[in-house]
Amino acid sequence: MSKFYTYLMGIVGAVCASFLIRLFFFTDLSTRTLRSDILQGVLIGVGLAFVMAQVYGKIKGTKINGWTTMYGCGEPGNGMFLRAAHSWTFLGPINVPEEAMYWYTNSDGTGHTLDGRQNYIMHFPPGQLPPNDAFWSLTMGDAKNHFVPNPLNRYSVSDRTGLVPNADGSTDIYIQNTVPIDRESNWLPAPSGNFILWLRVYIPGAAILNRTYTVPPIVKTK
Repeated sequence: MSKFYTYLMGIVGAVCASFLIRLFFFTDLSTRTLRSDILQGVLIGVGLAFVMAQVYGKIKGTKINGWTTMYGCGEPGNGMFLRAAHSWTFLGPINVPEEAMYWYTNSDGTGHTLDGRQNYIMHFPPGQLPPNDAFWSLTMGDAKNHFVPNPLNRYSVSDRTGLVPNADGSTDIYIQNTVPIDRESNWLPAPSGNFILWLRVYIPGAAILNRTYTVPPIVKTK
């Protein structure tokens, strides 16, 4: 959850609490009207729904190496709060885990906000690319989750974009604003400001579904 939404959740929660306190303890019942009660009820309901989705998402989310994911997305029988948390955390259509798993981050492995003025590497040890029976992709977005214009018109890298492994079989993805020397094939262009990353794995392997696979951190380089 970003700092903006954390602050927004606090403000909405405080406003809803003040509404309720004022309603039950400081309002003259003889002055209340049906219209005002309905309006206040709608506003408080929307506010509390927003807060609950945020809180539930924070409780159910799993964060490792700066990456946040939620297990059980899209499964039949999920309660309304869990469905709301999934939809708020992962915008767009959500598949069941057997079809796709999702991670996002706006910070590096040490918790610092991702910033295009820095250079980063995402290092996959040999044999540790996201296991799948379809494909995986790492997508770049700016702070508003918009694609980032760049000379290559490249907005994601994946197992289908021609990543070149290192001599030892590991794979490095270079995440930065300028093209890395002799590493253009593994370059994911970043904006000049803050950005976020999305990792999507389709038909994920057993190691992902049984929660033993760990997505490596984004590491700032010198």
